[in-house]
Amino acid sequence: MTLIRRRRSLSKLKRDFYSSQHEVEPPESSLTRGCKVTSALRAGHTSRGSFLGAEQEPPAAAAESSDSERSLCRSAVPAAPDGKAPGMGHSLRAAALLAFVVLSVLVSLLITSLKQFGSGSTRFFNATNPEELRRGLDVQLRERRKEILPLLLPHADDDDEKNGVLEEVQHSSDSALDLSLWNEVTLGTGKAHRDQMGCESLVDVRAVEVLGSGYTKLVVKANVAGGQAVALKMVNEQGVDMRKCLKEFRDAEGCRELVSYKLQKEMLLLQRLRHPNVIKLKGHCSGVHGGGAGGGGVETGRVAVILEQGTPLQMIQLLQTPWEDRFRVCLDLVRLLHFLSRSPLGSVGLLDFQPRQFVTVSGQLKLTDLDDVSAGELACRTHADCTLKFPHRNFTVLCSTQGVCDGLNEKRNIYNAYRFFFTYLLPHQAPPGLTHLVDHIMNTTGELKANINQTLGAFEHILLLYKSGLHLDNLHPSALRDYTVMRDMSTSGNGEYRCWPSYSQQGCVLSVHSAREAAHICNSHSQCSSFTLTGQKTWTGHHLASFRSSFGHLVPDSASEVYVKKSRVPQPPLPPPPPSS
Repeated sequence: MTLIRRRRSLSKLKRDFYSSQHEVEPPESSLTRGCKVTSALRAGHTSRGSFLGAEQEPPAAAAESSDSERSLCRSAVPAAPDGKAPGMGHSLRAAALLAFVVLSVLVSLLITSLKQFGSGSTRFFNATNPEELRRGLDVQLRERRKEILPLLLPHADDDDEKNGVLEEVQHSSDSALDLSLWNEVTLGTGKAHRDQMGCESLVDVRAVEVLGSGYTKLVVKANVAGGQAVALKMVNEQGVDMRKCLKEFRDAEGCRELVSYKLQKEMLLLQRLRHPNVIKLKGHCSGVHGGGAGGGGVETGRVAVILEQGTPLQMIQLLQTPWEDRFRVCLDLVRLLHFLSRSPLGSVGLLDFQPRQFVTVSGQLKLTDLDDVSAGELACRTHADCTLKFPHRNFTVLCSTQGVCDGLNEKRNIYNAYRFFFTYLLPHQAPPGLTHLVDHIMNTTGELKANINQTLGAFEHILLLYKSGLHLDNLHPSALRDYTVMRDMSTSGNGEYRCWPSYSQQGCVLSVHSAREAAHICNSHSQCSSFTLTGQKTWTGHHLASFRSSFGHLVPDSASEVYVKKSRVPQPPLPPPPPSS
């Protein structure tokens, strides 16, 4: 069957070819003109100096192909004895050969020109002169300093000082600005740094484990003086950025300084973007020139940023937690995005919006990686310049009269929150009284029909209802009538059963607003015969209730209450019968 299809395809190709011959021109003229064009192309490259130079010979491949070209042009259109057009097979073969030769010539010319262009353009970076290498590195360092400078300027507290700094920016040279302002970062001496920890805190630091590494940075879990656990961000000496710089400039100290600019920039961003849902900057240690009288100090270019330690966000584990904790992550995220929409740096967009950019500290979500943030809206000329492109959806915002995409960062952040967080964490096992509000959030964020103010308002409304228990008004008030309560008591010898999701892997421990909600849950579990309201509470103020199928006996506990179904209340043992006379 395959052979038959191939023959049919070949027959169709022949018919199409013959029809095109009659409609356009005979094959002889087509092939002959092709040879002329190729010859002209070769002559043009030989005479002009754009790629090969005016007096350069054509590449070897082109010279070798010229003989085959000429023979092809002579034999491409063999004359038939009767003067008619040649056979179909010869025409196809000749056309294919001609196309191959033309392509070979063009590729050869392109490769030769690229080699010559490349050898000329890489002379500077492959230079062996130390002065040239240092000049190239200095150019890179100045570019990085210009990126940092806007983050340094607003740190002046009073207007007079701020105006003085701005005047210095307008009238001073780059070198003067680098010397005066950059020292605030490298030495930590200016008002930009009010850190609690410095280099002295790292004298007896003990690294516990590596938390992560990338092209630029290495993140280490460590214990500093006093046993306090922190996270240290440092230059990754074995990272791609460092290796690339060493290969190009051959200056270990200068490359370390260049690569450390990402850390310096992130440190300044953390200072400017202080918020409960941004990782806390606890201090830093920057390199200094020389070592002082005692030879102490830190080698130039070495930077360590000291952060509060968090737990990396694991979505797989988060999916197995109770809804209340998943809602907290989403709420924290929305609060963060609300802050970023009107931060001290203007509207800030998170370009690398992934769960790996976040950690949790005592259950609170915090942004920990500020490498890829965009401060300020995108410039535009037309509305088409303000298109947000996602894998399955595109959105367009308006280009304002000021020439910026108004609200682009905010909408990008909201939709990425919907994609990576809300979709997986919000709807599943939401309380029945709140599902309609959760669905509303999913619809408005998935279609970008609500701004960040409206989205935050919707989340805060759900939180209010959940904490107050107003979403439980439809529960039957008589749920507790079937239970006997024993206050200031707990249970021992429990018969546990498991439920999901639970705060305990060994039993069924859930968050409840009140004993009435706990009774409703116990009635819905066939195994449940009693529950205990413990003294433990969640972040919303809800009680943790432990549900069980049975228990051995009661024990005193002033922080707990035990509720037992009346049909299963343990009865005291009957007194022994009186002795017979």
